[in-house]
This record gives sequence, structure tokens and C-alpha cells, in this order.
Amino acid sequence: MSLVKAFKGIVYNPSRISDMSKVVCPPYDVISPEEEARLQKRSPYNFIHVMLAKADAKHGSDDARYVKAGEMYRQWLKDGIVVEDTKPCLYYIKQEYKIVGQKQSRMGFLAVMKIEDEKSKLFPHEKTHAGAKEDRYKLWCALKAACSPIFVCFSDRQKKVEGTFSRKVVQTKPFIDVTELDGTRTLAWRLDDPELIADIVNSFDGQNLFIADGHHRYEVSKRYREMMLAKHPEATGDEPWNYVMTYFTNIDSKELQIFPIHRIIKSFPQDISFLEDIFRMDLVKNRADLAVMMAKAGRNEHAFGLYTKKGTYLLRLKNKMQIDQHIKEGSRDYRGLDSLILKAFVLDKLDIKSEDITYCNMDIEGAFAAVDNGQGEAAFILNPVRIEQLRAIALNGEKMPPKSTYFYPKALSGIALHQLGS
Repeated sequence: MSLVKAFKGIVYNPSRISDMSKVVCPPYDVISPEEEARLQKRSPYNFIHVMLAKADAKHGSDDARYVKAGEMYRQWLKDGIVVEDTKPCLYYIKQEYKIVGQKQSRMGFLAVMKIEDEKSKLFPHEKTHAGAKEDRYKLWCALKAACSPIFVCFSDRQKKVEGTFSRKVVQTKPFIDVTELDGTRTLAWRLDDPELIADIVNSFDGQNLFIADGHHRYEVSKRYREMMLAKHPEATGDEPWNYVMTYFTNIDSKELQIFPIHRIIKSFPQDISFLEDIFRMDLVKNRADLAVMMAKAGRNEHAFGLYTKKGTYLLRLKNKMQIDQHIKEGSRDYRGLDSLILKAFVLDKLDIKSEDITYCNMDIEGAFAAVDNGQGEAAFILNPVRIEQLRAIALNGEKMPPKSTYFYPKALSGIALHQLGS
């Protein structure tokens, strides 16, 4: 049995849905309450109604909203709002977006990946929370379907995926072409040619694969599989619940970028002179220059930005030898994570609790605004984790703290679902 294979996705029926932009939505874990309300109003068939079903008069309790989601999904199937594709496909996805005004793009594809208990070459890199896993498990049980993929990096140095796309796929009409409010454009195509699929699938043999995003969903898929194995001891191993829907992208591609997650601190000392014992501190006259200064310093040093209403600072760790004194656990790769260094050298020293920290994904201006608006007294700006760091830590069998990496853009939900059973 192949580690990766094509599948018959459950997709929106174009004869019933004329405008796909009204029904797809971002992943559940990046949707703000304001965006959730907007998506609910966009269409009665927006995927948000299934992915984040709301309580109503009939389904008032927390668990009952999962029942509601399952009922709604099955009604959509019955009414032909969503249908199963007739052939197993790989679903190519290209996303075009801008970062600091610069055009970027990333290509990948949806497939399903075998869940393996032993000798698995799939490496996670981030710790998970029990609450988020329980929520998704209840939803998957109600739907009998996986509604969002995990995000996995693979190596495509021979550019088989990219080559097939440029030779065969891009010449066909995408079945999804939508632009989100932030300007990100997502296009999706089907590849159903068995020979081309086999060539791509076979390239995964023996590869190390790395979970970039969706660690909670992967653990949910394993739990769902364990439940089904207990019910079906005669299973062959090829049942759909033995596989997890996965978005794959090339780890060797320049298009793959990791973005930082900044820390907003609710309460912070007015006197920051204590930081001079740990860091070389440079006052930054124009805060717009901080990102460039950090990127330059971060090539050879552990560098952070600090923003308060009193000023903007570039912090550079004075002595790398101190890392081993303050961080005892993990490999050298692990101990070199900026998020751990910040926690050990500053946050723990000030006894700042996790509930007093909020996070700002990749947007340095958003971190500045959080302080300006009084949401916090200080913002620590971080450089992104490097791909080689992620790879090394994952291969060591270690897991980073939550909120260490942010992969952007996220793959939209609603492009395809993976049916786990009848």
C-alpha cells in the first residue's frame, strides 16, 4: 500500500454553487469571532456552518452543535450541495499573496497519507493542546469525515510535482479560483491521470516527511483510526480512516516560508535596564527599520525586537554560552530556538504567566498596534524559525513549544473533504 495516494474528495457541486468564494473559508483555528460572523452571513452553504457549527434552539449544548454539523453535512450530501468526485484525484493548490508589497506564491497538493504506527518517517515538530484535539475529534465523529488537511513538507528535488503542474495541470481550468479579503488568491485543479499520479506518489518512498501545521488534526486522525480499529479488527488497512487528508508542499522550494509569531506582554516593567545584563541593547530611532535590523542580526546572533510606548529596541544576546546554563533540556538545535531563549532569559525571570501573553502572527505592525492600543505594555518581536532548524529538531524527535512557527498562507477549508466512512 502506498504511503500517499489520490482520493475521491467531497467537493462543492458547481451546478448548485456558482460562486465558490461564498462557500470556502480559512481553517477554523485562524478565524476571529468577527470573521466567523461575516462568513456565516455570506452563504447558508459556507463551510463555516459545518466546521464551526453554532448552537441553536434544537442544538443548544456544546456537544449538540457537533450533532448539528453532522446533520447539516449529510443534508448537503443528500441535496447535492456537495458531491463525491467520480475519480481519485490529487488536488493541486496554488496560492498567490503579498508580503510587504512583494508578490509571493506557493504550490502544493491535497492527497491522503497512510497513518503508520511503526517505522513512520513522519516527524511532528510542535506540542499540542488537549482541548483543541477533543473539539476536532467530536466533529470528525459527527461528520464521519475530515474537513481540514494537515500540512506536510516533503522533498521534491527532481521537481516531479512542479513539472507535472507546468506540463499538464496549469493548462486546464481550475475548479476553484477565489480571492480572500487579505488579497490571497487560491486556485485549485484536479489531477486524475493514474500514470501521472503514480509517478508523484512513488517519489515519496523512503522520504522523511515533516508536519508543518495541523499537529492537532494529525493526532485526531490517529485517535479516530484507533476507535475504528477497535470496532473493526478484521480491517485490511486500506480503509479510508487509515489515511489522513494532507496538504503537501516542497520543503526545498524557495516558495515555502516560515513566519514568526510575536509575543504581546500584558504587564511589563517600566525600567528595562535589567535587560542590559543579558542583551546588547540598541535604541531604534524609526521602528519601521526594526524588521530589517533583526533579520540582519539574526543571521549570526539571537536577536529580538522590544517595543514599548517608551521606545523601540534591538536586543542581541551577549553570550551564547549562557544558553546552556539557562536551558537544560533538549538538543543544541532545540536550545537554540529564539522562543525558548526569550522565555528562559526574560519571561521566566519576570514570572510572566502564559495567560498574560497574547500572540500576533507574522505582522510586526500588528504587534506595534497592540501596544499602542493598550492591549499590552510590551511586544517582543521574533525572527522566524529557519527550515533547517525545523528539520533538525523534528529529526531529533523533539517538539517545539506551541506558537513557534506560522506557515502562511493557510490552505483553505472547503476545497475538498475526506470521507472516513459511510
